Parts: sequence; structure tokens; C-alpha cells
Amino acid sequence: GDPVVMVSLYPEFPQSVMSSLASSGEFVFLMDRSGSMSCPINNSNPQETRITSARDTLLLLLKSLPIGCYFNIYSFGSSFEHIFPKSVEYNEKTMEEAVKKVEVMDSNLGGTEILQPLQHIYSQPCIPKQPRQLFVFTDGEVGNTKEVIDHVKKNAGSHRCFSFGIGEGASSALINGIAKAGGGHAQFITGTDRMQPKVMQSLKFALQPSVEEISVAWDLPKGVSATILSPPITTMFQGQRSLIYAQLTGESPAASEGSVTVKYSLAGHPSQNQLNFGLKPAEDTGLTVHRLAARTVIRSLELEQAPYGDPRYGEAQKKAVELSVQSGVSSSFTAFIAVNKDNGKSVQGPLVRRNVPTPFYGMPMACFAMSGPPVMAMACAARPGRSSIRNFRAGGSRIAADCLPESSDGVSPKPSRDPLLQLVSLQKAAGCWLLAADLADVLGKTSEEVEKSKPASVNEEVYATILALIWLHGFKMDAKEEWELLAGKAASWIQAQNAACVSECVEAGNALLGCSMKKEALGL
Repeated sequence: GDPVVMVSLYPEFPQSVMSSLASSGEFVFLMDRSGSMSCPINNSNPQETRITSARDTLLLLLKSLPIGCYFNIYSFGSSFEHIFPKSVEYNEKTMEEAVKKVEVMDSNLGGTEILQPLQHIYSQPCIPKQPRQLFVFTDGEVGNTKEVIDHVKKNAGSHRCFSFGIGEGASSALINGIAKAGGGHAQFITGTDRMQPKVMQSLKFALQPSVEEISVAWDLPKGVSATILSPPITTMFQGQRSLIYAQLTGESPAASEGSVTVKYSLAGHPSQNQLNFGLKPAEDTGLTVHRLAARTVIRSLELEQAPYGDPRYGEAQKKAVELSVQSGVSSSFTAFIAVNKDNGKSVQGPLVRRNVPTPFYGMPMACFAMSGPPVMAMACAARPGRSSIRNFRAGGSRIAADCLPESSDGVSPKPSRDPLLQLVSLQKAAGCWLLAADLADVLGKTSEEVEKSKPASVNEEVYATILALIWLHGFKMDAKEEWELLAGKAASWIQAQNAACVSECVEAGNALLGCSMKKEALGL
């Protein structure tokens, strides 16, 4: 068949352009507070619920925002709330007010109705020279997915939308749809994933300037043409790979080459990248790239499925099924059929129900298997019965409650707070820390030990901030993606103080904490 080309784009933007816009923006966070957010975020730690993880994530976001930006926090269920009537400038006062309200957020707003808060957000006028960045967190699905996506798309010119699906029940159509429509990026938090690093990665994307006017041009020998298989690239972020698939048709000399040129505008600066490639396919690639391209096309067709009653209903499904069968790539409309290896025939017959006990709190599973030889296909479905979950409806959406085990006195146990989050909670909006007992406690020292270690002529806040940076780099490098932005803000604050004796402070901090950090490694 025809060869398929896969082009991988991994852009690196000029630092001068990146830093010039890193302190501006209007950041709007829209958090799901429906009943199902009280469920555990994963099976390994049933005490950490989705809403507690969401609160911790909002704390990290609030501490990582740049001075000079604007922000607001909305939460929704069957109704919606907002912390401020409109977005406010980020400073110590507004940050502390937001943190206090975030700390008492609970999963008590009923169902999952996301359209109304979105309409309210988009009705607010944009702030000049502060590009709007919308972060949407939800663990469920809605009955009006297309209407929500269309509304985001309608307002795509005024913002970028970054979406986060929490748990296995989050609607991929909704999460991917609003991110694509809003020119942002989608993330899913499933299994043992932590929410914080994924959200902080998206915040880094949001702090980047918008890439516009993206175009792809192919330069091929006469007689050869390229058919683009992947959807057009509408967004690009530094640190995020984008893929282009194209099918080449026609005849060309064996040694001929082609090229692809990607052009775009970054903060008003035109840029382009060109890649040359040989037209003779590698002999050992097989059909891997073809199947990857087919998967991309199938995913696009799944999103294009017209609603029931539309004249085009079923067209995208038909194309997806045909391509799925041809390529051997599964889709939401197809499935692999179990085959008995002894006689080569597909396994047939009614589904047989088998109850499989689960050791984890939550919903027991009923597994169904087709009767026949040992090789068989299985599909799992939730079954009603003895369970700590009660399903009910509120505001037109299904939600789940009572997901957590209770202690003997009927009160859900509260997990102890992560030392990293304790340290983060103590940081001021400007980026500094205070030399106080709370900080000493996080560092594992007494107040006397910390105060005694401070060089005599050094400002207390400068020394406290250097201690915090040493602790982060010395003991929490595995979570660097979570604290990198707020540490950068802290380093910038220290530099702005024109403080003397920084090297002496780093040396004293190393001695106190048992580390050996260089000031350059701390960004100083």
C-alpha cells in the first residue's frame, strides 16, 4: 500500500518571548463539587478523595500564580458559586481570601451541571492585556456535552481552555472536546496518577504565549501528493509533542526526498521549521505507523459523531467501523471477538454471569463471560448489591455518595497533610516565606535551631525563603514538577531584594538541613 509519514513536532520557543508574557493572564478555575467528588481518587489510598486532591491542587495553583495576574475560582454541581464577583488582581490579600475558601470546599453541590457557570464566566468582560486561561476540573459527564463544547468553541477567541478528567468516570468526549474547542490541553487523572503534577504542567502551558496561524506545507517531487490524515494542528506548547500523519500517493524516484514546513506566529513573531525526509520507506517498520495514523483518524471520527436525529447521524460511525476493520485498530464502535484456538471459530453463546468479590471499598463487580472453552472474552459491569455507594439523582445528573469508609465513631478519617503542601501553604503571594515556628516544623527543626543558624545581618524573610528552597531541592526533587513554578517565584523574590550574603545563607541552610546545595541550583 501507500507509505504513511509521521511528523513529530516538539517546539522550543525563544526564552525572550516566553519570559515577557509569563506574568500576565486571567486565570479562572472551575472546580467540580458534585457528590461523586467524595469518592477516593484511586484504590491505593481510599482516604484521599477527589475533592481533597482538588483542594490541594488549587492551593498549589494559587501559590504558583505570578504577581500581576488576575484570577477567580468557580465551583459547580447542580448550582455554581464563585469566590469573587469578578476576577481580581493576585496579591497577598486576595490569595489568602481564596485559600481560606478553598480549604472549606466540599463535594456538596449535587449533580454535574457545567453549562451555567461557563455561561457566567464567558459573560464577564475580558481584562485588557490579561489573556484568559480557563481550567476545568470534573469527574463525571453531562447530558448536554455537545452544547457545552459548542459554547466553549463559540468563545474560543477570548480564552484558552485546559480540562482535567478526574477518575475513570470522567467523560473523555467532554474533556477532550472542550480542550480542543478552547485551544488548550486535556489531561486525565486515572489509576494511581497524581492530580498535582498534571495540573502544574498545564499551568506552565497556560503561561506560554498563544501560538497562532499554524500552517503545514508539503514539498514533494512531481507526481507525489500528500493526504493529511490527522486533524489540523490548532495549538502548540513548548514541551508538548504534536503529531502529523500523511499518506503519500504517486510514484517517485527511489532516491528522491520531500520536506514538510510548519509555520506559525508566536506572540506576533513569525517562525518556521522545516524537516527533510526520504520517500523510500524503511523496510523494517511494518504497519506500525499506518495503525497509529488509523487510530488518529478513528478518534477524530468518534468525536464527529452527529447526534441522533441529525441527517448525518451514523456517517462518522460507518467510516470509523470500516477503518477499524481494515486496520485492526479497535474503536468505540467495534471490538475484538474471542476465538477458540482449538478450532479457530469465534466463541458464541449467552453471557454467563460470575460474581467476583473485590477487596476494596466500593461497588462490587459482576463479570460476564461467554460460555465455551477457556479462551473467552470478558466484560465487567457494576452490579447492585451490598455496597458502600448509593446512587441517586440531583439536578439531572447521576452522582455517588458515601464512597469513603467511616471510622468506628462514624466520622471519616482525615489523612495527615503532606509536608510539601504544608510548606507550600506557608508561602506568601510575593514568593517569600516567614521565619516562623510553622516553617521550622516543616523543616523538622525547632524554632531555636532555625533562628540560631541564621547569619546575623541577614533579613529573616530572605533566610526563610532560602531554607525553603534548600528543603525543596534537597528532599522533594521527585515532586519538582509540582513546586517548580513557586520555587522560581521565590528565587525571583530573593533576587529582587538585592540581598547580601546569599552564599552565606545557603551555606548556613545546608549546615542546618544536612544538604549540599549550590546557590546556582536554587536559581540564585
